[in-house]
Amino acid sequence: MIKGRVWKFGDNVDTDVIIPARYLNTSNKQELKTFCFKDLIPDFSDRIKKGDIILAGENFGCGSSREHAPIALKEAGVALIIAKSFARIFFRNSLNIGLPLLEVKQGLDEVEQGDEMEVDLKTGKLFVKEKNISLDVKPITGLEKELIEAGGLLNYTKNRILRSENRS
Repeated sequence: MIKGRVWKFGDNVDTDVIIPARYLNTSNKQELKTFCFKDLIPDFSDRIKKGDIILAGENFGCGSSREHAPIALKEAGVALIIAKSFARIFFRNSLNIGLPLLEVKQGLDEVEQGDEMEVDLKTGKLFVKEKNISLDVKPITGLEKELIEAGGLLNYTKNRILRSENRS
């Protein structure tokens, strides 16, 4: 179960907005998180709380294919990103690091910045108390679920190798 405050964004939030290109000279995760949304919300990294949720419109994560964007979001404390749609490469990069994403096309337009949201990724139940919104969304299953539970593709692969070695 994920419970957190909503950070609301519109359509076409690109990776340069998530983490401006001038900060891409590091791969240090702790440093990257401090630059999240630096040009849009300068104090975002100070205000975000572990477990918060990003709610966005269409095409979240468009732009360049940099992995820095989902890494910075996850390290900053974002527990889940819900959008009407995601850019393909951002979607893949997020799963590769174990950051859960949900596509929800409708039913959340009334949700505002700061509302509290609860999401059960296993059952697909979503609840926003302030707005009395309760939705059934497609739960995360299959390989996506396995990647998220493992903490990303690298851990998933390591675990599979270890399991196969233990069977030998």
